[in-house]
Amino acid sequence: MKILVVGSVALDSIETPTGKVEEVLGGSAIYFSVAASFFADVNLVGVIGKDFPEEHIKFLKERKIDLKGLQKEEGKTFRWVGKYEHDFNNAYTLDTQLNVFNHFNPTIPDQYRRSELVFLANIDPELQLRVLNQVQQPQIIACDTMNFWIENKLSALKETIKLIDILIINEGEVKELAKETNLIKASRAILSLGPKTLIIKQGSYGAMMVKETSIFSAPAYPLENIVDPTGAGDTFAGGFMGYLANSGSFQEKELRKAIIFGSVMASFTVEQFSIDRLRSLTFPEIENRYGVFKKLTYFDDIKNDQ
Repeated sequence: MKILVVGSVALDSIETPTGKVEEVLGGSAIYFSVAASFFADVNLVGVIGKDFPEEHIKFLKERKIDLKGLQKEEGKTFRWVGKYEHDFNNAYTLDTQLNVFNHFNPTIPDQYRRSELVFLANIDPELQLRVLNQVQQPQIIACDTMNFWIENKLSALKETIKLIDILIINEGEVKELAKETNLIKASRAILSLGPKTLIIKQGSYGAMMVKETSIFSAPAYPLENIVDPTGAGDTFAGGFMGYLANSGSFQEKELRKAIIFGSVMASFTVEQFSIDRLRSLTFPEIENRYGVFKKLTYFDDIKNDQ
């Protein structure tokens, strides 16, 4: 199964307690695509400027990511400058230059419109709706969003949410969207808006899946060294959707495995700046860490000795 992803392509400058990099490859569509490409074919739709380095195009093609939907426009590529403090929990935006991304109007190539899975990365919900008007009966539609759109484009966001199968957002956004302080109550309220599945990203605490009849919670991988958490959520989504595309099944047991694969991919991403860890990553490493995740959460049944 093929995955269509629509999102941002950026050049990031990042400072963390471990170091600093300038104008490295970033953006939601990039992190998602690279992670998903370990499992399935990816069709990427985004926009770049004339200044976008050719070396990045070459790398994406080497990952077998289809770039027919990557629009190149006059002007500069979207840039983001951010900084993390010692706890790594929050990114502080120092500068944002939307450049060509400011006028991004996603046009889905004909050969992408029948992609079986669609992922709407964190962009304006009005653009997400335009994408949904162009695709043809995907089997699964998943969506990401953020507090900015909840606060400024709530009506359009709710229209998008009505049309999707899976919503992937963080814990704070769940509570803000539902206007509810209790996470489970907030999750139930969001499910009533349309999605069948809510995936809650909880950062260093892991991830949770809430469905109408069940709840599944997975821990984060315990890392000794974190270098750069940028893109971890998008990488999680890429691993999650990539595994689903590879399995061809959307039953709950596969969704649970997909969450673990998403967490595995995110855990590798934060070990180096940008997507550098994913450049050298091998699938046996992914499988090995999946096995470690399973051991983290395994425990025996209660034995009745009487």
